[in-house]
Amino acid sequence: MTTTVTRVQTGVRLEARLLNVLKALAALKNTSLGDLLEGIVLHAFEGEQAFSAPTLAQIAELKKIYGLDLTAADSHQLVESERAVTRATAKRVGAASKHRSGRNRT
Repeated sequence: MTTTVTRVQTGVRLEARLLNVLKALAALKNTSLGDLLEGIVLHAFEGEQAFSAPTLAQIAELKKIYGLDLTAADSHQLVESERAVTRATAKRVGAASKHRSGRNRT
């Protein structure tokens, strides 16, 4: 069964190593990062396991490769480094400035 949906572009910030593992897993599964994330979330919303045992083994290997040592217990305890916060703030300020200056052009 195919379900038609409307997708939107979003700017989500993720921990760098976690994103690397997700991208690598999506590539292994020959799917997009967005499709992978949708599947994980939809399974989680129903309290179901998103991955089979073989896929969990692949994820464990990818976590080793990318040095991802975070666990579910870390999920609400993560704090961004000072450098990352400063960089993100500068990008937002720069983007807002560009947007405002572009709006005034005729």
